[in-house]
Amino acid sequence: MAEEDFLIDSKTYLKSGIHIGTKFKTSYMDKFIYKVRSDGLKVLNLQKIDERIRVMVDFLLRYNPEDILIVCRRENGWKPVKKLGEMTGIKVIAGRYPPGIMTNPNLRNYMEKKILVVADPWPDRNAINDAMKIGIPVIALCDTNNQSNNIDLVVPCNNKGKKSLGLLFYIFTNEFMKKKGTEFNAELDDFVEE
Repeated sequence: MAEEDFLIDSKTYLKSGIHIGTKFKTSYMDKFIYKVRSDGLKVLNLQKIDERIRVMVDFLLRYNPEDILIVCRRENGWKPVKKLGEMTGIKVIAGRYPPGIMTNPNLRNYMEKKILVVADPWPDRNAINDAMKIGIPVIALCDTNNQSNNIDLVVPCNNKGKKSLGLLFYIFTNEFMKKKGTEFNAELDDFVEE
């Protein structure tokens, strides 16, 4: 991919650290790794990150915003997912996912959703388990050390850094709203934790 084919310029991607993984890797995530740095950190392929963000946007465009749930237990992602929810109308849970809210209609906060997005499959595993019980697709942001079990679409990225998560959800919100024909007027800083 040429620089101009990215959703956002490569310098912005690199500055956010979206491509910096962990020192560990799972066999599934190996295909997204570009190289290993001298300090042992795995570096994700920017082209594959960009491609998977596009796939995620196109996949989620098939659903109405009220049918989508985004869960983020990781504190570094709370600000960007809340901003995304505010701008798109997508339901987000920033913080602890209350188990059973998609599977138990007797709960007062019960909700019916048709697709789930999680910021990290490990801390957000309760939401993935509920999605599996009701048979809805799962999209997960995965770092080099994540497992891909029970995930329908993996979006490779640094899913721990505040700049990385802010940038990813900023790009997603921009693309999602643009393709829905809605005006997007926000800055990257609106999505990134200080």
